[in-house]
Amino acid sequence: MKAFCSIRIKGLKKGLLLFLVTVFALAACARAPEKRLEKAPPAVAAPAAVPADWRELPDWEEDDPRPVLAAFVEACRALRWRPGWRNSCEAAGNWPAATAEEARRFFVGYFRPWRLQQEDGSPEGLLTGYYVPELAGSPTPDRRFRYPVYGVPDDLLVIDLASVYPELARYRLRGRLDGRRVVPYWSRAEIDARPELLAGHELFWVEDPVGLFFLQIQGSGRIRLPDGERVLVNYADQNGHPYRSIGRLLLQRGEMTPDQMSMQNIRFWARRHPDRVAELLAENPSYIFFRRLGSEWLTPPGAMGLALVPERSLAVDPRYVPLGAPVFLDTTWPVGQAPLRRLMLALDTGGAIRGRVRADFFWGLGDEAGALAGRMKQPARLWLLLPADVRPPSFSGGE
Repeated sequence: MKAFCSIRIKGLKKGLLLFLVTVFALAACARAPEKRLEKAPPAVAAPAAVPADWRELPDWEEDDPRPVLAAFVEACRALRWRPGWRNSCEAAGNWPAATAEEARRFFVGYFRPWRLQQEDGSPEGLLTGYYVPELAGSPTPDRRFRYPVYGVPDDLLVIDLASVYPELARYRLRGRLDGRRVVPYWSRAEIDARPELLAGHELFWVEDPVGLFFLQIQGSGRIRLPDGERVLVNYADQNGHPYRSIGRLLLQRGEMTPDQMSMQNIRFWARRHPDRVAELLAENPSYIFFRRLGSEWLTPPGAMGLALVPERSLAVDPRYVPLGAPVFLDTTWPVGQAPLRRLMLALDTGGAIRGRVRADFFWGLGDEAGALAGRMKQPARLWLLLPADVRPPSFSGGE
């Protein structure tokens, strides 16, 4: 769950509120979507989801959805209170699922598939991957461990204007006080250049600045301490600045070609140009703050506050896919291009995950998961599974 330090400021004039929105609105998300060229939508956009048949789902009978059923039971702690979900949640808690066939029978009996599609009616979208990186670290700094992993600083303000302006409900404006003025919070370049700004908020120190950068991109990670203990850290908040892709910068500068672009090749570039790493990382002003998770967490929580299930969890755009809903995925493996078709559960969100047929595949923890996540940029089709009495968020009876 994302932690927020919300405040209310009474008596602000409308002009000041508009000023704050202008300054901060584009910097409201931890992983802001990147600008990209898109086809102009048709004059009348196709509905985001259309009813489908179970026979459309390729290799449905070959999948073993028992891990998804188990995770769905956990998600039902929240889902059961939503209109239309109670029956499926009550059945899930008592369903005998000793075999894959029994688990499939539950989903077929209590859910209806909806095919997600683009504005032009195309069912094809984009699937990327994410994972939990592991970094060597220490609770105290030394010559090896010099780069801090910060918790949420005390002076970070998160201003929620939804009670005054409901149209801004999706935005939380981040900043800090400079006297009586609210100004943007420190950027990455400022934080890295002036460690005294966040002194006392260090959770751990790590040895690799590029690894720390990717830890922030992923939003969670595992720190391997000198005594062998491994500690999970998870996204807690963000400095309010917009995300800027260093991969795109390397492309623009001619340092890489599009077919070379991957997390692994960015790391390789950093090893070849150690004197240019700090300058490159500073080009992304966004900075992520973390919280330490307890030992009961084997994987980090997603946006629902539930532990992510490796290779069965998706980050989605909740405008089109409700959190907690099962989603059937048809894509290919990032290495080898073999079909990858399975039932997933929508447990997470991400600032860059925006669109009707758009998702982020959670691969798990460690280097092997990172190798797959870093190479994943696959075309994909998605089917949203909903109880019979529930309609997709964007669906209307006229569609």
